[in-house]
Amino acid sequence: MSQYVDWSFAKTTGGRLAPAGPDVSADEAVEIVEQIRALAAQAVEPVAHTSRLRAPGEAPAPVVVDRPTWINVNADSMAAMLDPVVDKMALRQKRPPGPIAQAIGGKVTGAEAGGLFAFLSTKVLGQYDLAPGGTPSLLLVAPNLVATERELGVDPRDFRFWVCLHEETHRVQFTAVPWLREHVIAEAQSLATELVPDPDSLGERLQQIVQEIPRAFSGEGAGIADVFATPAQRERLAEITAVMSLLEGHADVVMDDVGPVHVPSVEEIRRKFDVRRKGAGSVDKILRRLLGLEAKMRQYKDGAAFVRSVQETVGVDGFNAIWSSPETLPRAREITDPQTWVRRIHG
Repeated sequence: MSQYVDWSFAKTTGGRLAPAGPDVSADEAVEIVEQIRALAAQAVEPVAHTSRLRAPGEAPAPVVVDRPTWINVNADSMAAMLDPVVDKMALRQKRPPGPIAQAIGGKVTGAEAGGLFAFLSTKVLGQYDLAPGGTPSLLLVAPNLVATERELGVDPRDFRFWVCLHEETHRVQFTAVPWLREHVIAEAQSLATELVPDPDSLGERLQQIVQEIPRAFSGEGAGIADVFATPAQRERLAEITAVMSLLEGHADVVMDDVGPVHVPSVEEIRRKFDVRRKGAGSVDKILRRLLGLEAKMRQYKDGAAFVRSVQETVGVDGFNAIWSSPETLPRAREITDPQTWVRRIHG
C-alpha cells in the first residue's frame, strides 16, 4: 500500500503541520483532561435515558487526545478503510511502478494526506473512530475543545459537557446497534472502490477537478467526491449521506434535549456554535467546499429536522425502529420528507 500512500510519512507530516493548541500550563492541561474525562462519564446516563439506547458494558470508554494523536488514529483508520480501494487500483495498473517511483509517489501522497489531517485536526472536537479491522473508540480532542470555547466565549464546563453529550450519542449509536458499524464501513468502502476512475478516464476527471476549483470560490462548486462520481454513484452517495445525516442529527437532538437540565447555558452555546459551523474565513470556506465539508454541515440541520419530525409523530420508541436493520434506515429522499419514512416503516 505504501506505493500509493506512505501513511507513516502522513502521520509525521500531519504532526509537524498541525498548529499548536491554545496556551495552557502543564497543571491546567492535566485539569482539563481530567474534567473532560469525568464529563464524558457523566454523559452516559442522560444520553441513555433520553435516547433509550444504552452502550453495552464492554464498549470502550472515551479517550481524551491531542491533535497529533488524533492524526495518528485517523491515518490508521484511513489506511484500513482504503485497503480495498488500493487493491482495485493495483489490479488496474498495466505496469506496476518501479521501486523509486513507489518511494517518491508514496511520500508525495503521504505528505498530501498529512496536510489534510493537519487541517482537520484543528476542526474536530470529538469523533467516534470506526477503526475498520481494529478497535473502535470515542475520541475527544482536548485542545480543540479549549480553543473553541475560548473563541465562542462560553462557559468551559458547559461547553465541554455539551460536546460530550453529542459524542456519547455516537458511541451509543455504534455500540447499542450491533450491525451499524460494519454496515457503514462496508458501504463506505464499496462506494470508495467504485469511485476510483479507470486509467483511461483519469485525465478527464482531473480536468473536471481543476474546473471545480474556481467554482468553489463562488460557493457553487461541489465536493471532490461529487466530481468523480457518475450519476449512479451520486445516488449511492446520497443514500450514505442520508445515514450520516441521521447519525449527526440524532446526536444534535439528544444533546439539546439533555442540555436544559444539565447544561445551564445551552441556548447560548447552541446559538454561537451554529454560527461557527458556517466557517469563519474565506480560505476555510473554500476548503470546506472542496472537501465536501459544507455538505456535512447541512447533515446536522437536515438530520435534526428529520429526527424531530419523526419523534413528534411516533415518539422516541417509534423513532428507534430506525435501528432495526439497514432496511429501516432513512433513504435519501426521506431525510427531507420524514413522514415518508414514517409511512414506510409504521404504515
